[in-house]
Amino acid sequence: MLEFKHGVDILSAIGGITTIGDANRLFEQRLDQKHRGRLRAIANEEALLKIANAIAMCDPDRVFIHTGSDEDCAAVRRMSLEVGEERPLAIPGHTIHFDLPEDQGRMVDQTFYISNPEEQVSSLAKKEARERSHAYIDEHMRGIMRGKTMYVGFYSRGPVGAKASIPAIEISSSNYVMHSAELLYRNCFTDFDAEVIRRGEFFTNVHSEGTNRSEDVPKARIYMDRSWQTTFSFFCTYAGNTLLMKKGNHRFASDSAMYKYNGMELSEHMFITGMTGQGGRKTYFAGAAPSGCGKTTTAMVGSDFIGDDLAQMWIEADGTLRAVSPEVGIFGIIEDVNQEGDPYLMQCLRHPGAEVIFSNVLVDPQGKPRWTGDGEPPPAQGVNFQGAWTPATAGVPMSHPNSRCTLKAAVVGNHNEQVNADPRGIVIEVITYSGRDSNTMPPIWVAKNMDAGVVIGASIVSKATATEIGASGVNRQPWANAPFVASPLAEYLDAQFNFYSNPKMTKKPIMAGLNYFLTHEARSGSGKGLLGEKRDVHVWLGWLEQFTHGDVQAIETPIGMIPKYEDLNKLFVHKINKEYPESLYTMQFSLYIDNIIARIDLQEAAWGKEPGASARLFAIYKEQKAGLLALKAAKGGIVTPQDFV
Repeated sequence: MLEFKHGVDILSAIGGITTIGDANRLFEQRLDQKHRGRLRAIANEEALLKIANAIAMCDPDRVFIHTGSDEDCAAVRRMSLEVGEERPLAIPGHTIHFDLPEDQGRMVDQTFYISNPEEQVSSLAKKEARERSHAYIDEHMRGIMRGKTMYVGFYSRGPVGAKASIPAIEISSSNYVMHSAELLYRNCFTDFDAEVIRRGEFFTNVHSEGTNRSEDVPKARIYMDRSWQTTFSFFCTYAGNTLLMKKGNHRFASDSAMYKYNGMELSEHMFITGMTGQGGRKTYFAGAAPSGCGKTTTAMVGSDFIGDDLAQMWIEADGTLRAVSPEVGIFGIIEDVNQEGDPYLMQCLRHPGAEVIFSNVLVDPQGKPRWTGDGEPPPAQGVNFQGAWTPATAGVPMSHPNSRCTLKAAVVGNHNEQVNADPRGIVIEVITYSGRDSNTMPPIWVAKNMDAGVVIGASIVSKATATEIGASGVNRQPWANAPFVASPLAEYLDAQFNFYSNPKMTKKPIMAGLNYFLTHEARSGSGKGLLGEKRDVHVWLGWLEQFTHGDVQAIETPIGMIPKYEDLNKLFVHKINKEYPESLYTMQFSLYIDNIIARIDLQEAAWGKEPGASARLFAIYKEQKAGLLALKAAKGGIVTPQDFV
């Protein structure tokens, strides 16, 4: 069990500011008149003490209080260009940021939860004793901003006033980080005090890139102090390690949901998007997928795109499941983004009108950003994350596999800005879980009940991607949230069961698995590569939308409900004007019994190592396995969907 405000508050201990009087005296000394005046608009004493201690610890030359005004945003953009953190590209408003070659993804081996004695964390996470973290932060962050400007911004992770929105303070010496924050989050400078009172908590994030040299990267650390809801990050610039309102605060939001609002809230690694169905009805989806597994592309398929990464969810008094996106922007992997699969996003990336930060892509001599899979012939030369590049540069791709684009969601053609801003939240009717599975699960299957839906999420697996430095092989990715869940996984599993089985949720969503990664080789096909195409996701989500409202029926199998061929065939023609032969349907939706049972066995073994894992999980596995074995005895090792008819 996590205890909040327990143990030494490292930021306060290093900063040494203990009273609001001391804080105000420091502000008089260290802030100019303009920014002192701005800070007087913040009355919350705990927040002021956090800011004062960050100043005392980091010792910047100047402090800039960011109000979110057009003037402040323009100043941050201008300074980022002046100091070289970003460079202009050919299209106005487009810039390029390069991280160090060693700092291109989440530093999983240098990311730690600060732990009190006897405090347990996830078996998939790293922890460090509080006293050791305290000493390391003291050694490396004291005075780290000398010669620099400290930026302090106030943000809301969700629409102001929404039940599950949580305010946060972002403190950084990086113009690029603050520029990114303004694209991705809602500046709530004028509402910060009221939001802290409403929610009863806020998050604090302190980052400095330090000297920004390759030789300093081994010293980099990303610390999450869960007890004091404070992050520390230093000697790194990649936004996944530095823009701590994102995954750093997502970890804290998960803690808050589990230990303050158990059974009533969840903080999920999910996109939110809406599909338009018959008669113009809107059906909203929330979907989990590990990084690099098509989450942004899936989100963009919707007619009413909301967010591509995170969801704050709660049970409303009317019995509905509701969610808001903590973000108003996209920090998306850009590899394989192209006109065919991502027309809305490509409009922003290839034409004027959108403010975009590209990171770690190639820039050709004309100032055009290029990336692997952009659908165009490679340039003859350019500059990328490793320096000068030509197609003959040995071992270096045109762009880093984890290269990104950062932009406001509002500039994307199918974004529903009004819904994304609504503090009442969005009614979620479909939950999906995806991973990378080349040989086992079909493209879509719907859970028979809520417990089985939780188990779909608990059973996600995915190959390690370039998002995670230091990771390799096939990873368990329960709910695609495992890298961001600090608590023991058995406690998180209980929180999932408690949420979806809560009798207060009277209007249940359907829960489904998605798998875009089946291959010809694994399904005895004559071709190579994936059985489907990127654009097929229009059909998979379209069928789920129809199934939710009873427009189509499904085939019951031991693992859940799968679509009928005739319904998918109509959708392929209607949605993407594509032929869908029944032979392909058969390959995609046949159950390879031994593969599925092996997958269940692996999950049972892994969850069996989690102390206290709920018996409800193992009951579902047992039920599915028994059904599969009976099916194999009756029909053989490969069972086609036609065998169920």
